[in-house]
Amino acid sequence: MDLDLGHAEMIVVGASLGTLRWFDEELPAGSVVVVEEPDVISRRGIDRLVGSLSVLSRVVPAEYQTGLDTDALLAREPELAKARLVVPGLEYAVGAAARLADRLGLPGAGARAADIFSDKHRMRLLAADAGLANPAYELVGGAEEAMAFARRHGGRCVLKPTRRSGSLGVRLVADPAEIPAAWAATASPEAPPEATDRGLPTEVLAEQRLDGREHSVELLVADGEVIFGNVTDKRLLAGPLPVETGHTVPSALPEAARRDLLDAAGRLCAAAGFRTGVLHSEWIVVDGVPHLVECAARLPGDMITALISIAYESGFIDAYLRVLRGERPTLPARPTGAAAVEFLLAEPGTVTGIEGLRPARRVPGVLEVQLDTAVGATVAQVTSSGQRSGHVLVWGADPAEAEQAARAAADEIRITVA
Repeated sequence: MDLDLGHAEMIVVGASLGTLRWFDEELPAGSVVVVEEPDVISRRGIDRLVGSLSVLSRVVPAEYQTGLDTDALLAREPELAKARLVVPGLEYAVGAAARLADRLGLPGAGARAADIFSDKHRMRLLAADAGLANPAYELVGGAEEAMAFARRHGGRCVLKPTRRSGSLGVRLVADPAEIPAAWAATASPEAPPEATDRGLPTEVLAEQRLDGREHSVELLVADGEVIFGNVTDKRLLAGPLPVETGHTVPSALPEAARRDLLDAAGRLCAAAGFRTGVLHSEWIVVDGVPHLVECAARLPGDMITALISIAYESGFIDAYLRVLRGERPTLPARPTGAAAVEFLLAEPGTVTGIEGLRPARRVPGVLEVQLDTAVGATVAQVTSSGQRSGHVLVWGADPAEAEQAARAAADEIRITVA
C-alpha cells in the first residue's frame, strides 16, 4: 500500500490485533496512534505492541465504549489534532471514531449514522421508516415477553443483543420452551476480550425467523455517494447458534438478485445519512425480497476484506483508508475471479492432535491455511466468531470453484480433542 502518512497522522480507535498487524506490514513506521480503553490496554497488553509493531507511535488511554468526550481527549492529547484520518478498529469504537472525526473536521460515518448502526433496534426503526423489508421485531424485557413473541410467530424467533457483534448472544429459537434457558446468554452475553470492564449496556431484540440464504453487502461510500459495492455469499453453522462458517466473493446470485441487494443496501445507507467509510450489511432474501438482518458502519470481519481484494484484484482496505482521507479511489466494477474462506470448527475440549495441514495446502487454489489453536490448547464451544479454530483462504476462477476448493481444503484438516 502506497499511502502517504506522516508520524501519528492516523488514529485507530479500538485495537483490533489482526488489523494492526496488517497495518504494520503496509503503513509507514510510527504513522498510527491507537486510542484504547485503559482497562483493555492493561488486560490485553496493548501498550506492549508499541515495541513490537513499528507502525505504532503510541497508545493513548481513553474511555470511549460508553461515550467519548472528544474535547477532553484533545485537551489532554493535543497531538491528536494533527491526524489526517480516524478509523474505528472495533464494533464498539464506531460511535467514538465518528465523533472524533467530526470534531477534527475529517471524513467519517457521521455520529447519527454511527449510532444507528451500533444499535440493532435503532437500525430496525430506520429500515422500517425507509420502506425496507424487516422481519417482525420487538424489544423484549424478559423471557416471558420473548416467549409470547415467539408464539405469535409460529413458535420460532431470533433473540439477539442490541449491542454486540460476531454473533455474541444470538440464539435461533425453535420452540418457546427453549427461551428461559437461553435468555441469560442473550440478555447478559459474555464479554468479548476487547470490551471494557465497565460493561456494554444492551437490550434484547426478538425477531421473526426468516428462511432463506444469507448474504452480505459491502459498500464503499465517499461523502454520501456509493463508489463501490460487493455482494458476499455467507455460510452459517446449523442449529441455534448462527456463527458464520464461510464466505464467498462475489456472490453466485443472478445479476438481478445481486442488484436488488445492492439497491437495498444503498437505500439503507442514504436513509441513515451515512457519509464516508464502509457499510457492511447482512440480508436474507425471502420470496425475492432482501430482508435486513443487521448492519455495521465499519470494515467487515471474517476475511471479507481479503476476499474482495483477491476477487477484484484491488486493495479494499487501501481504498477504505483513502476515502477516510478525503480521496475518491477507483475500484473495479466487476471481479476478475472469486475467493472464499472456510473456517475451521473444532469440538470443545483439549486439542490432542492436528493433522492434514500439508494436504490442505496442496488443494488447488489455496492461498493460506491459518490455525488459531494448537496441541494442548482448550477449545470452547463455538458460540461466536471468536471461538473458531482457524481458516483456509482460496482463489478460484468463479464462486463455485472457490467455494468447492475452500470446503475441500478445510475437510483435509482434522483437529482432535479430548
